[in-house]
Amino acid sequence: MNSALVIARKEFRDGLRNKWVAAITLLLAALAFALTFIGSSPTGLLEAKPLAVTVVSISSLTIFLIPLIALLLGYDAIVGEHERGCLLLMLTYPVSRLEIVVGKFLGQATILALATLLGYGTAGAAAAAMNGADAESMLAFVGLTISTILLGLSFLALAYLISVLVRERGTAAGMAVGVWLFFVIVYDLALMGGLVASQGRIGASVFPNLLLLNPADTYRLFNLTAFEGIRQFSGMAGLSASVHFAPLVLLAVLLAWVAIPLSLAARLFERREA
Repeated sequence: MNSALVIARKEFRDGLRNKWVAAITLLLAALAFALTFIGSSPTGLLEAKPLAVTVVSISSLTIFLIPLIALLLGYDAIVGEHERGCLLLMLTYPVSRLEIVVGKFLGQATILALATLLGYGTAGAAAAAMNGADAESMLAFVGLTISTILLGLSFLALAYLISVLVRERGTAAGMAVGVWLFFVIVYDLALMGGLVASQGRIGASVFPNLLLLNPADTYRLFNLTAFEGIRQFSGMAGLSASVHFAPLVLLAVLLAWVAIPLSLAARLFERREA
């Protein structure tokens, strides 16, 4: 896999040159700092811990923002190289198609992970310094950062799958927007509509499993139900009583959302004509 690492380094350097890392980091940091300062305001009778407010606010925003960033970062990873004529050149080198997919993914995954760590990490440190933080809130913020990286990687893997399936960048861009709309907005609306239409026939044992079919919902479950202080403030205590997924199980599901689409992308790319 030395070739994959070489490709990963090239992708990362290209990201630095194109200011992707700086742009994503500044965007995430600006939004996280804004929500941190809002969360540090007096919480009144709720007696919510400031960092807990920050975790709930950032996780709610992340569901909309990170998937879109990841899809925009990776939608043309393969199809863009094909349109520019670089893909045929790459395939003349002693490098396998699997190494191309894995290498490009690792490079862009590093960009996304580094931007998240810098953007959210600095905001979390600032929140802890300003207001102090208990152990549970700090652990919840660490969990937020890790799960945010996994959420981004899952949508980056979906972007690679899109990029392998199509032959034009314009089509890939349209599909990327469609995937974002489906998982972030449409899926939950359809699920709620199905629950209403079923008149209770969708049982309490089925509904949680349906949430796991969406990486955004899995991310939401992890960050809003895994920790008692966050759960009480976010209003998810009722849901957590019927959703019995351990935090590690939810993280494993997010990992599966990374591995399965990326494996499919690599398999399809090996069968695809250049």
